[in-house]
Amino acid sequence: MIQDINPKHFYNQFHKEAIKPLDYIISFHSNLIFAREAGRDLDFIRYEDFFKWRENIHGNIETERKAGQEREKEFHFTYLFAIDRQKYFLLKEDVELEIPGFVYCKMFDIRRRAPKYQVMAASTAWHLHVWYRDNRFCGRCGEKMEEDEKERMLRCPACGNRVFPKVAPAVIVAVTDGNRILMTKYANREYKRYALIAGFTEIGETVEETVRREVMEEVGLHVKNIRYYKSQPWGFDLNLLLGFFCELDDTASIHMDEGELALAEWMKREDVPDYGEDLSLTHEMMRVFKEGGTDKRRIY
Repeated sequence: MIQDINPKHFYNQFHKEAIKPLDYIISFHSNLIFAREAGRDLDFIRYEDFFKWRENIHGNIETERKAGQEREKEFHFTYLFAIDRQKYFLLKEDVELEIPGFVYCKMFDIRRRAPKYQVMAASTAWHLHVWYRDNRFCGRCGEKMEEDEKERMLRCPACGNRVFPKVAPAVIVAVTDGNRILMTKYANREYKRYALIAGFTEIGETVEETVRREVMEEVGLHVKNIRYYKSQPWGFDLNLLLGFFCELDDTASIHMDEGELALAEWMKREDVPDYGEDLSLTHEMMRVFKEGGTDKRRIY
């Protein structure tokens, strides 16, 4: 899955860091990410490349610094995380960069790129970018928020309100009936391939209750023997996904919610498609069932 980047290691601990020449910069413009153009390995600009671009646009950087660093204040970088010893920073300003070999790419298209650790970096950076972008001002009093020096947190200097990164828990549900699995396709989404039942956990419910509710809401069926499988971070949608297998406990027909789904149908194990991707929890669960397993570690 997206987080499986061995032998590399992902370090998400927050540090107040000063950016260095070889550190990566991740920049977003609208819902696009600035990355190496398609057809080559997914990569991002380094600070030294950004530095040269600024020099071409604004003149000599050293002269600027000696002149009081007025233009240095135009751009702000926030430390995001590290993969092995490689550090990644977020360019806070929404600017349009023009650096040869790099273009703005749709986040959806990044999923198809390699290497996987850079896809993980892009997804997690997007998650944090959205959080920083959407919390510039205090939701309680309207004052501009400030970044904390010691932890990943935004603090209001006026009323003391503290805001931490938001993670939305959601479930992926493989409903099985003997040698069949319930396959779906989303309605009105960019993703058009087969998927599984999915949905967000609501206030006041357990994830097991989410499984039962989402299956009932989307296809009108009761389920039993709910079994936890695995979880994964999914920064593309700001989620923590939790996968469950469960069994049909119903004789009713499928009653599909057409606002959520374009298709819901039973599919034999041998007919489950293998799209050849190894990023998503959904696809791993489809493959596990196709290969004869459903994982029975925990039953609720």
